[in-house]
Amino acid sequence: MTPVPDAEPDPTESEGEGTKYDGPELPRLGNTASAGGRVSGPARPLNWNLLSSEQAEVEWLELNSWVSWLRLTYGLTPAVLPPFWHRHPELVWELSALHRAWLGAYDPEQHVSGPMIWHHDFTEAQARLRVWVQACGTRLDRDRPTRQIPWPGEPPFPQIAEAVIPDRDLDFVQFVIEDVASRRADEDAYYAKAAETSA
Repeated sequence: MTPVPDAEPDPTESEGEGTKYDGPELPRLGNTASAGGRVSGPARPLNWNLLSSEQAEVEWLELNSWVSWLRLTYGLTPAVLPPFWHRHPELVWELSALHRAWLGAYDPEQHVSGPMIWHHDFTEAQARLRVWVQACGTRLDRDRPTRQIPWPGEPPFPQIAEAVIPDRDLDFVQFVIEDVASRRADEDAYYAKAAETSA
């Protein structure tokens, strides 16, 4: 009787420990909240101009989580997705629209072709992001505001300066704090004026 050769050992298993993966950590979104998703209800377009201070704080954190996942999952370079995207409205609007489309594409009740359509849109979005990143001048370890050109009759825009930013995450947190504070100040001023008018 011919002996049956032993099966090849599974490299992902170690004796007494069950299945084990020793490769690089895979990018994951985690639970629905950290994925920048919605627990219930369909995804809808997001208008950053109309967000309250509380809404903006939530949306910033969700978008940042999703953009980080996107970068790692698809291996996007800074030429397409730079670290300081949050400082540039043109990048925020594009990424936010892409995020919302992704939420819709992967909704459990979506048609099975939704993800394929999203990937088609994602390819086009990368081309636009590349153009805007090149135009705005942001780089891997430094950033400057997007250069603006005044139209005839308009006053010149302030001079812009490039700044080195050593810690991207700290910069993002500070940016969000300032944005939320600015929105809250506008809200307070609006309600104060409304109270004066009704008095």
